[in-house]
Amino acid sequence: MLTCWSNLLVAGVLVAATVPSHGWRPCTDLQPFDLLARVLPQPGQTLSPQVQMVQSGGSRGLRLADATAILLSYAANQIFTNCDFFPAEFSLVATFKMPRLRQQKHEYILSVVDNEADSLLLGLRVSHNRVHLLVNPPGTGGRLRLSFKEFSLDDNHWHTMVLAVSGVDAALTVDCGLKLELTQVRSFPAALSTRGSRFYIGTRKRTTHRFSGLIRQLVLVPGSDATTRLCPSSEPQLAHLLVPQFLVSVPLSPGSLSPLYPYEAEARVTSGSRPQCSRSKDGQLWFNISRKRMSVCDGVTWKTLQGDSERLDYVEDFQDLYTASETFDVEVFSIPSVGLFLAAANRDSGPGSGIYRWTKGSFRLYQNISTREARAWKHFTIDGQSFLVVANSREADRELSVIYRWNSHRLRFVHHQSLETYAALDWEAFNMHNHSFLVVANHRRASNHNINSVIYRWNPKSKLFEVNQTLSTSGAYDWEFFTMGRYHFLVVANTFDGRTTNIGSTIYIWMDGCFRTFQNIPTLGATDWEPFELGGRFFLAVANSQNLSLWLGSSRYSINSTIYELSTLTWTFERFQDILTHSALDWEFFTLGEEKLLVVANSHDGSSYSLKSVVYRWQGAEGFVAVHRLPTLGCRDWEHFSTKRGHFLVYSSATSRISKVFKLRIY
Repeated sequence: MLTCWSNLLVAGVLVAATVPSHGWRPCTDLQPFDLLARVLPQPGQTLSPQVQMVQSGGSRGLRLADATAILLSYAANQIFTNCDFFPAEFSLVATFKMPRLRQQKHEYILSVVDNEADSLLLGLRVSHNRVHLLVNPPGTGGRLRLSFKEFSLDDNHWHTMVLAVSGVDAALTVDCGLKLELTQVRSFPAALSTRGSRFYIGTRKRTTHRFSGLIRQLVLVPGSDATTRLCPSSEPQLAHLLVPQFLVSVPLSPGSLSPLYPYEAEARVTSGSRPQCSRSKDGQLWFNISRKRMSVCDGVTWKTLQGDSERLDYVEDFQDLYTASETFDVEVFSIPSVGLFLAAANRDSGPGSGIYRWTKGSFRLYQNISTREARAWKHFTIDGQSFLVVANSREADRELSVIYRWNSHRLRFVHHQSLETYAALDWEAFNMHNHSFLVVANHRRASNHNINSVIYRWNPKSKLFEVNQTLSTSGAYDWEFFTMGRYHFLVVANTFDGRTTNIGSTIYIWMDGCFRTFQNIPTLGATDWEPFELGGRFFLAVANSQNLSLWLGSSRYSINSTIYELSTLTWTFERFQDILTHSALDWEFFTLGEEKLLVVANSHDGSSYSLKSVVYRWQGAEGFVAVHRLPTLGCRDWEHFSTKRGHFLVYSSATSRISKVFKLRIY
């Protein structure tokens, strides 16, 4: 395994006041200092009309008017009571939300200005994709500038960042993510005098470069790296150290239910595909265009506000999807302003694999891409750019799998990067702490199934993926990424170790900058994991394909696949329900209104590939109950998707050139 990232711990030593008769004293009391608290109303005072309190994404922050440069400021000696020096080692913690900035524009979150000389001593500012700390010690003629690049914080979402400084070292952590460390030639001043200076919140004293977003938290922590005080956090984008009570709960006027300090609320309505509902999006509205239905996020799930709840009535044939050869996988995805697409992973290398576009109510061939026994496609986006990555598996040893990029001028996918893989069967793409990752399921190298699968991390400078970590796997077939609260997980489906399919599959947890083993679960030729959540309960469904032992010379295909539930007592996944399946190769979880459904891909029972794949409905204490049995042939993969014409299921056939689209009839 590659070396994990380690956290930087800054042990602080502060500039001391010279007090001979009483010994050494620091300039501050070493406690975190709430820089926002000084500019907010005290009990009995009213909020200035030049400062707006705004609730957005379930949290409140301050928005500054144009004329607040003088208003939101105070003398530095209110903080540094024992001497006039800024700490030599410190952290700045800021929680904010800002709109998209122009390329060359920058805005100040905080500044310390020498009032007499009208010069900047220290400034924390942000631009389109950078964070800067500017230091200008008086009388030195030299300016220190720390610049952290490729941090896109102007995305109209809440973010919490911790900037830690100690001598020549500095580190920036955003949303409790990966820590970016810098080492400068020049050290931070050991004695930065603040005599006669003032702190300014959201400005650099002047109204130019005023912060245009919302500020929720701004804390100075002398002498230490504050990251360990905030992280890990169940809400890393809103991780808090000292958030003013004024912004946590608004007091009511005496004898009234009205807030003492009125505040605005940003109400946004999202359309398009179903967005994620989380606590940070509590109160957000989503309008389902195809169903003409409005829903509200309650912090956990979407609740319908209009219309009757949808329920599955029956399933009917809709389209026979003709492919160039047998299809191992289908990936359905959307490209904004372009349309809905389906990528088919076709077996034969000659004709390659097809990309289909939803046109006039059905999928039609749009583009053909050269592939080498493609086993899976995965669509993902980085900074709004669409990508497709294919798992090629023609060669039993070294093979090249390819990432394709959507070209908005040619309206085609074009080659972007090739990565070395070994009989790759799957890709998983995920975003974590503002970084994009890919992980490949390397199945075998020649006859050796016990090899490494690889995690890649996107390098925003080179615009390429680079090896980040390797994990030992046994005949890896599938990877799935999921998040539970503040924790991030990867789970691998291990299929075969060269002797038997009765082996363990592993769940990994992100900890200390890398993925570490969390739990091993016994599986039988595992081919797929499907994570899902029901009413705050977390589940994992595994597709078991066969019980094979070369020692015994036996193989069984009709075996149980299992649904596991996370126990809040043991913090492990425990067996919840067994379901008889026939060489199951995939699970797909989807919702229709309030209904929660699972469909399994039954592929083979030992004698036939023509089998019924089953749709199961969640029925509370009964678990998942079979409600529909769909005729399939060599079923390999299921995908659920929705259009203006309704809800659909599509499956890929690994034994036929015809894959099939079903329409879900609802009432």
